[in-house]
Amino acid sequence: MGGGAWKQDDFITYSCSTRGIDASTIDMDTGSYTVRSHQDIFKSRTINEALNPYKVTRECCDSEEHPNTIPVILALDVTGSMGDSAKEVATKLNIIMTELYSKVKDVEFCIMGIGDFSYDDAPLQVSQFESDIRIAEQMDKIWFESGGGGNNFESYSAAWYFGARHCKLDCWNRGKKGIIITLGDEDLNPYIPYNRLTRVTGDSLQGDIETKDLYKEAAEKFDIYHIYVDHHGYQYANMDTWTDVLPKQHVMSCKIEDIPQAISDIVTSAVTEAESFIEVPKEEETNTNEGEGISW
Repeated sequence: MGGGAWKQDDFITYSCSTRGIDASTIDMDTGSYTVRSHQDIFKSRTINEALNPYKVTRECCDSEEHPNTIPVILALDVTGSMGDSAKEVATKLNIIMTELYSKVKDVEFCIMGIGDFSYDDAPLQVSQFESDIRIAEQMDKIWFESGGGGNNFESYSAAWYFGARHCKLDCWNRGKKGIIITLGDEDLNPYIPYNRLTRVTGDSLQGDIETKDLYKEAAEKFDIYHIYVDHHGYQYANMDTWTDVLPKQHVMSCKIEDIPQAISDIVTSAVTEAESFIEVPKEEETNTNEGEGISW
């Protein structure tokens, strides 16, 4: 996957033909527009089979067209309070991609939907890695379940789990990390329950996946960031749950309207930092993804 390049004209055409946007309402300089509700874009009412994470691997492969791929996992909290944030990303996706392509090349996005493994029917949804208008096509397939529960956190670390155990990235062969960005407004979950994770991913697990252990595993192969969404000054989350695990400079608070710029800034800064260079074990030296804790 991941062929082609992002073009503003493709995004405008797609927005009109598939999303049903009136061309007269589109800002032709930026390709962005507004919609009344996230439901105008996220119309799925159950998980789309193309995003089902059960026993799948997502690959980001170098090619003649994209010889130095930069894989970015963008994981959107799709629980009840996050509709406006997801809508902001979807309607201003051209701003994000145009900004990135002006600074770095070969960016490929995998879009995830993140819910709550304790309560939701589809707590993890995962697209292919794409570099062109298929990013929008995959994003629109996400089921905005609007679930979550009363535990004050969502299962954000599921993005780390899938990235570490269910992705194959050619950038690792070049000594570089991928990038994971989670976007949400709740506490970081302390663990993922193994029984639900087993049913969702098809992995054979012996115990719950503790978040701090999982971060150590995933951080070997990804630069991991979190954008906390500021709902006009009202804060849902205890930010200590995030900064106790992630580096403080990788956790940021952002107003909804500033999300596109924040995503672009994270990616462009991550690919230029020396910490993005790593030593990754060769594929034949790795273990299976069975069991808990660090398995690579």
